[in-house]
Amino acid sequence: MADATANKPNKHNPDNWLIRATLLLVSTLTVMSGATIAPSLPAMQTHFSEVANSDFWVRLVLTVPALFIVIGSPLAGQGVDSIGRKPLLLGSAILYGLAGSSGFWLNSIFAILAGRALLGLAVAGVMVSATTLIADYYQGDARANFMGLQAAFMGFGGVLFLSVGGFIADLDWRFPFLIYLFSWLLIPTIFLSLYEPETAASVGVSTSETTAHESLPIKLLILIYGAALLQQVVFYLIPVQMPFYLEQLTGAGGTRTGLAIALCTFFSAIASMNYGKLKKRFSFISILAIAFGLMGLGYIGIGLAGGYWLMLLVLMPVGIGLGLIMPNLNVWASNEVPNALRGRALGGLTTFMFLGQFLSPIASQPVTETFGLTATYGLAGVLLAVVATILWTSKKQVCRLVASTVGQS
Repeated sequence: MADATANKPNKHNPDNWLIRATLLLVSTLTVMSGATIAPSLPAMQTHFSEVANSDFWVRLVLTVPALFIVIGSPLAGQGVDSIGRKPLLLGSAILYGLAGSSGFWLNSIFAILAGRALLGLAVAGVMVSATTLIADYYQGDARANFMGLQAAFMGFGGVLFLSVGGFIADLDWRFPFLIYLFSWLLIPTIFLSLYEPETAASVGVSTSETTAHESLPIKLLILIYGAALLQQVVFYLIPVQMPFYLEQLTGAGGTRTGLAIALCTFFSAIASMNYGKLKKRFSFISILAIAFGLMGLGYIGIGLAGGYWLMLLVLMPVGIGLGLIMPNLNVWASNEVPNALRGRALGGLTTFMFLGQFLSPIASQPVTETFGLTATYGLAGVLLAVVATILWTSKKQVCRLVASTVGQS
């Protein structure tokens, strides 16, 4: 199929390097919402020690954005289909810098929490609008390749922002909040380089008129959203529980734990970069089964590993599986959902991703307290392996399900 943008001016060509760079850099903003300020928490708790229940409120500073991303993503999905992709991205980037940096200026823990809530809403807008623009600009193999690159940038960005945040947190606990102002550096390139694709909203067709002729593939989206939820609930056993597990198992301190998590993130980014090549050979459902299988193998290995270096080895397949799942789900949803409803579908995917992050410690804590961390990782690995087997052996049935539920795109 010919590229629909081939006859457009260069600034409206998605292969323009500035457009590609802007979309990739904007995507890194989504991974900064929580982890960037994690190294500041101990000093922040000391600063607000006179506040009742300060330990609880300070920990909430880290998790509140995820909750408001869950709340804001459906709203962002509606907004991106009604007011447009670029306006939502611009507004979200402005709010991101303002809300994210508020912890540097504010002197009340409760005011900081309010700022973190607004940051979560901004992240929802950035993530949904950026991913929707990528899906609009690129088709076929180009879309798969770029979404893989997007996931890779998010992985490498996470490592970078975590490292910088840790370094400057040693200078002052407020300094990591200034990293969020990075979004304001991107505002000129968002405004000048990105363009609004032709959608129902941009050509004056109402959303109600559009949905009268097009519908969401509900059964397929249930599968995609369920996979995203499961993947995030299980994956977050690593950042949430791994520091305690490694300390219990090997006596590893913060540096070794950070290296282990960074290694997993690194292999995730490498896998995401190569997603486009894999997609040429395998179907969406096959890649999902392979990814869950690799993660299951890794988690079973975590439960069996008896030393630190063996733990690093088994974290590699976990990272590879993680790096394949998210671009796969994004491309799958983008390909099978009508253009005019794409924002809503991707907003739902973002909702279930961050809902999984929020629910992970809640879901895993009772299992950990009952059976211990070793058994928790092992059981998670078995669960993923079972899901992978079911997906692999029922590929034909899933393909028929997709064919019978997909609306016209």
